[in-house]
Amino acid sequence: MNPLLDQLHPYPFEKLKQLFAGITPDPVHRAISLGIGEPKHATPAFIRQALADNLDGLAVYPSTIGGLPLRTAIAGWLERRYQLPSIDPATQILPVNGSREALFALAQTVVDPRSKDALVMCPNPFYQIYEGAAYLSGAQPYFANSDPARNFAPDYASVPASIWERVQLLYICSPGNPTGAVLSLADWEQLFALSDRYGFVIASDECYSEIYFKAEAPLGGLEAAHKLGRSDFRRLIAFSSLSKRSNVPGLRSGFVAGDAAILSKFLLYRTYHGGSMSPTTQAASAAAWNDEEHVRENRAKYIAKFAQVTPLLQQVLDVSLPDAGFYLWAGVGKLGGISDTEFARRLYAEYNVTVLPGSYLARDAHGINPGQQKIRMALVAEVEECLEAAHRIVAFARTLSA
Repeated sequence: MNPLLDQLHPYPFEKLKQLFAGITPDPVHRAISLGIGEPKHATPAFIRQALADNLDGLAVYPSTIGGLPLRTAIAGWLERRYQLPSIDPATQILPVNGSREALFALAQTVVDPRSKDALVMCPNPFYQIYEGAAYLSGAQPYFANSDPARNFAPDYASVPASIWERVQLLYICSPGNPTGAVLSLADWEQLFALSDRYGFVIASDECYSEIYFKAEAPLGGLEAAHKLGRSDFRRLIAFSSLSKRSNVPGLRSGFVAGDAAILSKFLLYRTYHGGSMSPTTQAASAAAWNDEEHVRENRAKYIAKFAQVTPLLQQVLDVSLPDAGFYLWAGVGKLGGISDTEFARRLYAEYNVTVLPGSYLARDAHGINPGQQKIRMALVAEVEECLEAAHRIVAFARTLSA
């Protein structure tokens, strides 16, 4: 067996299952889960219809590069969303089966297996796929310091040159999971300068880009590159997905876009890997990328939901409205010094509400686990269920403060 598999950590939800082992929640409460970031709003009818209308695609072997209609739809969306000049659908875009598998697979393309000390830099807290991709590419993950003053965005200025010299791939997530932090243009300028100096590739995970709470949409990596005069997108690959934007997590549809030279190698890798998208899925995906009305309606639901839930939780938790995304990242340390794992375990036992301990979404690095005494809540269900969960969390937290 591949010995690198032994380096993988249990996934957060496996750890949560172990944390809850042997617990029978109070039956007076029906179960409500704020644990998994799985969109629960209804899938738009026109996407379902596009799937049904294109079932003949199931009889065709799909090409790895994807059909021109889908790549053209994605290029058009990128140009509209980020005010970009013409994106070449033939060389700068590649459809993928959800951003998760592509985030993992890119490391196999980018990391040089001959290197003995290669690093893949990740934020901390982070999406665990980044860490697994680092290990299974033969590299080691390096977790950048978090800046609590900036909603736990990575503090790249604190990383020494000796580390940057070993970095081959840098994962970023903006808007971030779990904190909702969004990188600024100044942040991007710093990252591009570091990439130019040290030669690493930037993988920009932007799957939460269409759920936001301010008038201005979150800045994307390709958009930042264009504004800074880097329209060739050198050493930059952006990842996006329909799962959150269009409420189709089961469709497994997304794309990568950016540096044409990297995408050419990634296409070669995926041709052998077998990462091609069904023509049926492609047709539904093109329909989704070509429509914005359903995205605005979806975002309005989140805005209304967070506007009601956040003030309730602020009564008892250290929490604020994020810049973007559908998570609330909340501190629980003021509630008698309770740990995040104990908070989650007791909340589940006493009130039948599931949240994810923040320490499961981070790693001990530089003397601290930045997720300790924090919890992540995914406000993905309809507003009534999220409000019910919030009321139970408030009631539980008040028992800790009594």
